[in-house]
Amino acid sequence: MKIILTQEVSGLGTPGDIVEVKNGYGRNYLLPQGFAIRWSKGAEKQVVVIKRAREAREIRDLGQANEVKGQLSGLKVTLSARSGTGGRLFGSITPAEIVDAVKAAGGPSLDRRRLELPGHIKTTGSYNVQVKLHPEVTATFPVNVVAAK
Repeated sequence: MKIILTQEVSGLGTPGDIVEVKNGYGRNYLLPQGFAIRWSKGAEKQVVVIKRAREAREIRDLGQANEVKGQLSGLKVTLSARSGTGGRLFGSITPAEIVDAVKAAGGPSLDRRRLELPGHIKTTGSYNVQVKLHPEVTATFPVNVVAAK
């Protein structure tokens, strides 16, 4: 099945890429989740619009990616969340909450879809979060989750 990606899919491609996938993967996962649209000659014309939107929010080049990586390396990100006994959280920490905490700590604005969490964050403690800034640059920064008072 030939599809056009509308969002970044790990291991498959970035928005605007035309890829060939197995029928079941495309029909049962990518299309219903809104990660892709079916390929057609008319839909291929939308690729230009999708790529233009991606370029607007993407980090421009390798130099800018290294600059953002430098900003993240010296950052102390702390999140407070409601927790029960033993430090177990009510719910879990989402990538959107981490992006907001980075912004509040004086860091750069990040795309939540580029964050790679070390599993589900459901307890208090310190975690290392990775963010893919550029195909060649990946930054890692610590996130400290504390109990809200």
